[in-house]
Amino acid sequence: MLSRKGLIPDDYLLTRLAEGVVHPKFNSKPGKARFIAKNGTCNVAHTNIREQGRFLQDVFTTLVDLKWLHTLIIFTMSFLCSWLLFGMIWWLIAFAHGDLDQRGDDFVPCVTDIHSFSSAFLFSIEVQVTIGFGGRMITEECVSAIIILIVQNIVGLLINAIMLGCIFMKTAQANRRAETLIFSKHAVISIRNNKLCFMIRIGDLRKSMIISATVRMQVVRRTSTEEGEVVPLDQIDIHMDNPVGTNGVFLVSPLIICHVIDKDSPLYDLSASDLLHEHIEVIVVLEGVVETTGITTQARTSYVSEEILWGQRFLPTVSEEDGMYAVDYSKFGNSVKVPTPCCSAKKLDESGGIAQFKLNEGVTSRGSVRRRRGNAGVRRSRVETS
Repeated sequence: MLSRKGLIPDDYLLTRLAEGVVHPKFNSKPGKARFIAKNGTCNVAHTNIREQGRFLQDVFTTLVDLKWLHTLIIFTMSFLCSWLLFGMIWWLIAFAHGDLDQRGDDFVPCVTDIHSFSSAFLFSIEVQVTIGFGGRMITEECVSAIIILIVQNIVGLLINAIMLGCIFMKTAQANRRAETLIFSKHAVISIRNNKLCFMIRIGDLRKSMIISATVRMQVVRRTSTEEGEVVPLDQIDIHMDNPVGTNGVFLVSPLIICHVIDKDSPLYDLSASDLLHEHIEVIVVLEGVVETTGITTQARTSYVSEEILWGQRFLPTVSEEDGMYAVDYSKFGNSVKVPTPCCSAKKLDESGGIAQFKLNEGVTSRGSVRRRRGNAGVRRSRVETS
């Protein structure tokens, strides 16, 4: 297994999908909102929803989506209200049958030992949670009491099923697993395999694996159609080269997810200078099945223009130590500058491609070496003359 020791560095992002967390602050352009926050939350506010009753049609999902405080309040109040309601019904049955009055030994009450509303409330609790202390019990005298006993048992089972199922689903939510799925803080653009590529790095801190993990990318930008229609959030899919050559990723060690910027890429016209002026956002979605629970989980993040580094690549994080592979997470988000053309991939293809760029780089580097050697020779000749 991989070694995952050490403290969590500040160079990568822990995805958080829960509500109420503190969002990390980045130096974004003023007035520009991001579609997906760095912690994976959707930065979308739903307003003017007129059909609020649709949420009540799916009560279970609504309860699961609530905050823990609201869920616990509803959990407590559902039991208390049902106990009070049936306690009032048992008191009315006892009052109508005359069980509250003191009678002789020959009198048979509907429910024994009910003398006030407090005793009726205690009997309601005993019936619904099946405690049965033995002091109070129902008799065969009243048919209505038998019917109420059956109804209360059914209602109690329904409340237990709904509320306990809601609590279980909230504790077993798959988005908690996404807390240990990490993304690099920045994305990089550089040359890889003689192609201009957009790259990010993903990783998993847990030893339990994510089965059938897949990564999807989208570019969100403001576009306009040929008819003049303005699309404020146009989502364009990005094709990726899988690092393991299959449809899913084997996320045992940190992986670099690469997108080749070709003519079919939405980043084909993007240059280094365009990143300083245009507002684009690249959304990354990591999905998979949790190995231990079998529940599908999803982690999200995004990269805006200021978080895309042009002309850099990620440093290696995996090394072999004592017959095993070790992952150094302190280098997870580290990058280094590499020679990269500043023009867009479109202009690069029009000018001859990466081969011509490398040729120009080689000529430039040889010329600079010759100039340095010539300057050194001049300095040596001056020293000898003096």
